[in-house]
Amino acid sequence: MGSQIQRKPRILCLHGFRTSGEILKKLVHRWPETVLEKLDLVFLDAPYPALGKSDVEGIYDPPYYEWFQANQDFTEYTNFEECLAYIEDYMIKNGPFDGFLGFSQGAVLAAALPGMQRDGLALTKVPKIKFVILISGGKFGGLKFGHTKLTSTAFSSPVECPSLHIIGEMDFLKPASTELLDSFVDPFVINHPRAHTVPKLDEKSMEVMLAFIERIQKTIPTDDEPHICLNAEAN
Repeated sequence: MGSQIQRKPRILCLHGFRTSGEILKKLVHRWPETVLEKLDLVFLDAPYPALGKSDVEGIYDPPYYEWFQANQDFTEYTNFEECLAYIEDYMIKNGPFDGFLGFSQGAVLAAALPGMQRDGLALTKVPKIKFVILISGGKFGGLKFGHTKLTSTAFSSPVECPSLHIIGEMDFLKPASTELLDSFVDPFVINHPRAHTVPKLDEKSMEVMLAFIERIQKTIPTDDEPHICLNAEAN
């Protein structure tokens, strides 16, 4: 009999607005090794250089990037389709990936991806998204963010892939993050006392995190199982 090796969940990490993959990596790597050793984390820079001042200037070194652009009231978006194509191209060349971790703008984007993929509007050439980890997120068509053309049905029915939502008590996106919970089936939730950041994990948060990792590990094929694409015709 061939041995079946259970691999770690492979996660594509999407950073916040006008930051970078390297900055998100530094924040996430404050988590305990007992969490990090169970995950295969890949940090991607967004496709567009920051078009304005970054909130982390003077705290973290540039360069800074953004996934897409929006007008002031988040009703019109630029470069959104191009952003999706960029992510899918990276996943095709460097995958397969099992799920997404997103922070801030990256979390808003990651939250919509399972529904867009379900509807055949994004990520049609890569395996189905198995889970998402959303830190300081929100949803298109919700309290803060208007819809793009491609996200109009992303939350039309409950998103069934496992989700972990990390919500800050002092975060300006707390209402949007809380609203997002209703769009997912049986979400895992970590609440923390801080503002708009990737928090360190206390004992209670660790319990939730490890329970979520145990849950998503069940969705990961062993190394000798095939990876199934949504689109049977995709190469």
